[in-house]
Amino acid sequence: MNDAPVSPPERMPDIRVTVMAADANPYGTAFVGWLFGQMSLAGGSLASRRTGKRAPVVAADGFKFLAPADIGDELSVWAEVVGEGRTSLTIATQAWKRDRHGEAMAKVAEGRFVFVGVGDV
Repeated sequence: MNDAPVSPPERMPDIRVTVMAADANPYGTAFVGWLFGQMSLAGGSLASRRTGKRAPVVAADGFKFLAPADIGDELSVWAEVVGEGRTSLTIATQAWKRDRHGEAMAKVAEGRFVFVGVGDV
């Protein structure tokens, strides 16, 4: 993974969702597990489209949680294939938040997932 860029990718995100109270910890920020799940969903969507099959996560690594995402923030996740095996894909993900009432964005997390295409759709 590269150093934290100053802006998100210049394409539509793979996942865009608002952080809700049910997704938050007692401090009003998104649970890391929820954030990890959103990143996995974005990567999994890309993996399924690319393989044309079910594509479960078999590994995850290199995760960095850089900033909290508050209730009400818009969370956008981008996924990109960075490695390809015979049946597996390594997908880098990055998550950015945007304040509900403004345009400023900040990178909140990044990491990699390995997905394996299995079976038929």
